[in-house]
Amino acid sequence: MKSGAEDKKKVAIAGTLGAVAVICLGYIIWDNFLSSPATTAAPPAAPVIRDLTPNGGTAANTGRKGGGATGGSTAKKVGTTAAQLDPTLHMEAMKVAESLEYSGSGRNIFSMTSAPPPMANIPKPIAPPRPITQPVNVVPVGPPPPPPINLRFFGVATRSNGQRQAFLLQGDDVFLAGSGDVVARRYKVVTVNATSAVVMDMTNNNQQTLPLVTQ
Repeated sequence: MKSGAEDKKKVAIAGTLGAVAVICLGYIIWDNFLSSPATTAAPPAAPVIRDLTPNGGTAANTGRKGGGATGGSTAKKVGTTAAQLDPTLHMEAMKVAESLEYSGSGRNIFSMTSAPPPMANIPKPIAPPRPITQPVNVVPVGPPPPPPINLRFFGVATRSNGQRQAFLLQGDDVFLAGSGDVVARRYKVVTVNATSAVVMDMTNNNQQTLPLVTQ
């Protein structure tokens, strides 16, 4: 009787363990292969969006609950999709941006009426970089003057008929010539006066008056 009760107890324990094993196996198969995914992938973190607040400050919105910017107003939470974004223009924020005044030291490139900064005073040079020259009046140059007659008139002789003759000197040669005479095959005596003689150079038809030389 005792051995029969022990066998029944073992059979009951084995049956219980087998039932638990079957239940666990069935749950694993159902969870991994038969059932739809219970959870979906976590959405990506929301981008940081900055919004201009009415008091001129900015606050960051990370998409999380709580934890606003310290010392400023709480950022307004906006959507991350095109359907959730609000296209309404916020005139208060635009007026704040327009009321800002340029305080730099240079020219305001956003203003058409802004004048450029004054130029620095550049010292003037002591001397001009180039000497200032007066314009030269250019005189038209004509043909060169004829050469002087190479004769010296140093005396007068009067013939018996009253005709004067001139004593002419060329180098070491002395000539006595009256009106119409040719000296050294080049010079023709035109007239002879008491204090001067007119002689013509026949090579260029140039007449010159030779004064009487006393020394």
